[in-house]
Amino acid sequence: MTAPTRFFPVSEPLKYAGPESRDPFSFRWYDKDRVVLGKRMEEHLRFAVAYWHSFTWPGGDPFGGETFLRPWMHGSDEMALARAKADVAFDLFHLLDVPFFAFHDRDIAPEGKSLKESNANVRAIADIFARKMETSKTRLLWGTANLFSNRRFMSGAATNPDPDVFAYGAAQVKNVLEITHELGGENYVLWGGREGYETLLNTDLRRELDQMGRFLNLVVEHKHKIGFKGTILIEPKPQEPTKHQYDFDVSTVYGLLCRAGLEKEVKLNIEANHATLAGHSFEHEIAMAAALGIFGSIDMNKGDAQSGWDTDQFPTNVEDTALAFYEILRAGGYTTGGTNFDAKVRRQSIDPEDLILAHAAAMDVCARALIVAADMLEDGALQRAVDERYAGWDAPQNKAMLAKDSSLDAIAARVEAENLDPQPRSGRQERLEALAVSYLR
Repeated sequence: MTAPTRFFPVSEPLKYAGPESRDPFSFRWYDKDRVVLGKRMEEHLRFAVAYWHSFTWPGGDPFGGETFLRPWMHGSDEMALARAKADVAFDLFHLLDVPFFAFHDRDIAPEGKSLKESNANVRAIADIFARKMETSKTRLLWGTANLFSNRRFMSGAATNPDPDVFAYGAAQVKNVLEITHELGGENYVLWGGREGYETLLNTDLRRELDQMGRFLNLVVEHKHKIGFKGTILIEPKPQEPTKHQYDFDVSTVYGLLCRAGLEKEVKLNIEANHATLAGHSFEHEIAMAAALGIFGSIDMNKGDAQSGWDTDQFPTNVEDTALAFYEILRAGGYTTGGTNFDAKVRRQSIDPEDLILAHAAAMDVCARALIVAADMLEDGALQRAVDERYAGWDAPQNKAMLAKDSSLDAIAARVEAENLDPQPRSGRQERLEALAVSYLR
C-alpha cells in the first residue's frame, strides 16, 4: 500500500535498523520477521493502534482545553472531518506497518440527533474502513461501543436504573457488534466505563447485577445469531470513573461471568494501567486470567507511579513489560487477542511526528520484552524453581488430599500416623528476582 501522507512528516513505513540505530524513524528491536519461539515477531505481538487516543483525544485535561489542534477536529461538517480522520488513521497504520487497529463507535463518527442517525454515521465510516482495508494489511482487532461519554450513561448502561437507557445501550452495541463482524474483527470488547455505583443509598445491587448479567448474555446470544466467530472480551476497570466498579479486576469479572453462566463464552482484555489502579501488577492480572481460562487480549500502556489515575502512557519499562509477556507466553500466546496501544502522547507532545515516535518506541519496548520473555521461557530456570517448590504435591498421598473422596478425618489420621512435623522452606524471592533481571542483557 502506498498511501499519500497529508499530516505526517514521513511517507514510507518505518523499517528495522537494529539496536545501534539512532534514527528515530526506525525500529531498533522490532523486527517483524524475526522468529521467536517458532513464530514471527509480528505474529507474536499483534500490535494494534487505538483510534480514540491517537486520533480523537484533543489533549485536554481537567484544567485546560485541547492542545493538539488536529485539522480533522475543527469544522462544521462533522462527517467530512470523520472521513479526513480515517485518512490520517490509515496513514499512521501504514507508517507503523501494524497489523491491527481498534475503535469505539463514537471515535470514528459523530453522534447524531437519534440513535438511527448515529448508527448510520458509524456505518458510513465503517464502509470507508472496508474500502481502505482492501489495499491495507491492517485489520480490525476489535470494535466496541462507547456507553459512557454521553450524559444518558451517567448511571451506567447495562446497570442503569432507567430501562430505556439499558435498551439504548443494547441497540448501540448491536450496531457495533454487527459492524465489527462485517469488517472481519477478531474480537468485540465490552468496555463498561460506568458500570458501577457511587453510593448504596440509591443502589439496588442485586437488580443491577442481574441487569448486567442479562446484558452480557444478550450480546453473546446475538454474536451466535449473526455468526460472529470472534471473541467477546470484557475489560476490567477499577474506580474509573465510578467509585465501585462491578468489573474491578480479573477475579471480580470472573465472578460476574460465573454468575451469568458465561465463563466459557467471554474472555478478558486486560489493561496495564487498570491492573495498577486495582492494586495488582500487570503480570498478575494476565496470569490470573490465564489460570481461570479467560485470558484474551491486552491494552498495553502504563500508569504514572506518582499518580492515582489512568494516565495511559506508552510503555517504557522493558523489565515490567517482559514479565507481562512471560505470562502471555506461558499461557500459550494470543489467539484472537493482541497488543493494543491504549496509550496517548502527552498533552505537550503536539507535533504530528510525536504520534509516530511514541508508537515506534513502544513497539521496540514490547519487542525487546518479548525476546527477554522468550529467553526466560526457553531457559526454564524460573519454571523449574516453581515446579520444585510444589514438587511435594506430586506424591500420591498428597494428591489424595485433593480428591473428592478425601476427608478431614483421613488427613488428620495420616498426620498422626506419620508424625508429620513440616518445617518452612525459603520462597527464594530475591534469588528469583535477581534471576529475572539477569535476562535483561
